[in-house]
Parts: sequence; structure tokens; C-alpha cells
Amino acid sequence: MTAPDHAKSDESAKSDLRYYLQSARDALLWKLEGLSEYDVRRPRTPTGTNLLGLVKHVTGVELGYLGDVFGRPSGIPLPCLDDDAEPNADMWATADESREHIVGLYHQAWTHADATIDALALETVGRVPWWPASRGEVTLHHAVVRVIADTHRHAGHADILRELTDGAVGMDKGNDNMPPGETGWWEDHRNRLERVAREAGGDA
Repeated sequence: MTAPDHAKSDESAKSDLRYYLQSARDALLWKLEGLSEYDVRRPRTPTGTNLLGLVKHVTGVELGYLGDVFGRPSGIPLPCLDDDAEPNADMWATADESREHIVGLYHQAWTHADATIDALALETVGRVPWWPASRGEVTLHHAVVRVIADTHRHAGHADILRELTDGAVGMDKGNDNMPPGETGWWEDHRNRLERVAREAGGDA
């Protein structure tokens, strides 16, 4: 029996992980395209969730979990994550932080995170300093999966924020992943769902 080629298996797994991580990154940034500076910052929920803030947040996530955790600090300054930063500072951009600046930082984070994935085996163990010491050790594989899950979660948030802003929908550029339907069809569909919800709630 031939011994398993662990290097080939590791690279195959990395290829899958890179694909799903990059698809989430691209989808999140796509949701900013064509919007004004106001609309990318506009808080659309009671807790202030906004599109550019989501990008700023995942930048810190990548640099932390796929950099610092494995002894590979990026050197990229993120004042919003400093110990003296105000609460939630990583979830919104100030008027002085341009869209180009935040997106540029995110691209730098991609480069640094991808270099970590390339340089280390997936079973490499790192330590998450902001977790309790009793469970602070993680493998690179675990960390990448965590970042993928977090980024896709926030890309889903961005889907809703963008639809609320100007009605634009879609999974990613070139693939909206939506059933065909003109504006009138969607209005009828939404009205139907409202009637069903009221009926189920006893309000019909």
C-alpha cells in the first residue's frame, strides 16, 4: 500500500479553503460598488450595521486569526483594535477614513493572510490571545475555517443592507443566484408572503 501524500492532501484542502475565502471577500466588496460615500456608511440596523464597517471588521479578523495568532504580525496599523479604542470601533469608518483606505487595508490583509496559508501546514498550531488560555490553541485549518465562516456571515449581512439601500441583489458579480422576476413579480411575491404571514399569525 502506498503511503498517503500528506503534502498533496494539505495543498488540496488549502485550495478549497482559499476558494471559499476569496469568494466571500469578493462578494463583500462587490456590495459596495456603485454606492455613495453616505450609503456605504449608512447605518441600516438599530445597532448601526453598515457596509463599509463590515469590511473594516473583517480586515481585523483576517489580520488577527491569520496573522497574529500564528506569530506573523502584519505591522499594518489598526487603531480601532487598540486597547484604548472605543467599543465597536472596528464596525464603522470615520469620515476621515475613506472607502479607498478601508478597502486598501482589506486587500493588504488578504495578501498577509494568504501568505500565512501558503507558508504553514494546516495542522500548525497557533494561540489566540483574546480567547481564554484554556482553549486558546487552534490549528491553522481551524482558523481559516473560522475566518471563512465569519466573512460569509458578514457577506450575508451585506446582501440585506444593499437590498435595503437600493434594491440591488445577487450572490456575486456575474451570478445573481436569483429566480427570474420583474419588479412587479417581486412586489406580488412579497405581498403574498405578507398575507401568508398574517394568516399564520391569526391576523388574516
